[in-house]
Amino acid sequence: MGFISFPVLLIIIYALISLRVLKQYERGVVFLLGRFAGVRGPGLTLIFMPFQTMTRVSLRTVTMQIPSQKIITKDNVSIDIAAVAYYHITDPEKAVIAIENVYNAINQISQTTVRNVVGRFSLDQLLSDTASINDQIKNVIDLHTEPWGTQVTAVEIKDITLPDNMQRAMAKEAEAERERRAKIVAAEGEYQAAVKLGQAADIITQHPVALQLRTLQTMAEISVEKNSTIIFPAQFMTTVQEAIALLSKDSASK
Repeated sequence: MGFISFPVLLIIIYALISLRVLKQYERGVVFLLGRFAGVRGPGLTLIFMPFQTMTRVSLRTVTMQIPSQKIITKDNVSIDIAAVAYYHITDPEKAVIAIENVYNAINQISQTTVRNVVGRFSLDQLLSDTASINDQIKNVIDLHTEPWGTQVTAVEIKDITLPDNMQRAMAKEAEAERERRAKIVAAEGEYQAAVKLGQAADIITQHPVALQLRTLQTMAEISVEKNSTIIFPAQFMTTVQEAIALLSKDSASK
């Protein structure tokens, strides 16, 4: 009885040791005597050691920092660019068999691609059309990594560092642009004021009485501000009275 129970106990222990639990986001690439034997998971699976081995592969999206590197743009400006890439494994078999270290391989190809793609654009294009450049970098990286069973979902340029002299030049350019816009606004204001003055002059020319009334109004405002008394010539007052009578007559006729 003891002789029978001992092998059974060994089998139970061996089975427990051979059990593997793969999480929902994991897959197991299994090899039997060195040959590919399939992909397992998620859930509970048995690996019969030493004949079988299993490599765990995560299907979750990986965030990979692309280190900052110096790049010469198309217009010969030296800049430092850092980026970030997002990828996930779509084929666990290829990710294990086709490449030794998929993370390191993607990191290296990403650095090279960023340098090559960014070098085809000028600094102005790089600053104004970053989204399009990001897409081009992603497509090139994805083309290289597809045989490795991975898919690059996004690449983002997150930091662009310019030389100090270039930063000063851009600051001066921005200041000049602001001054130009301010001068344009001032010129437009002066133009509109000149138009209004011209219209007012035409009206006064057509109605000379309006000039007399305007003069009287201006003098009245000055006397109020300076608390002074202004004496008008009798001829001027006569003209004003005639103007008022004429305006009253026009109003009555309407």
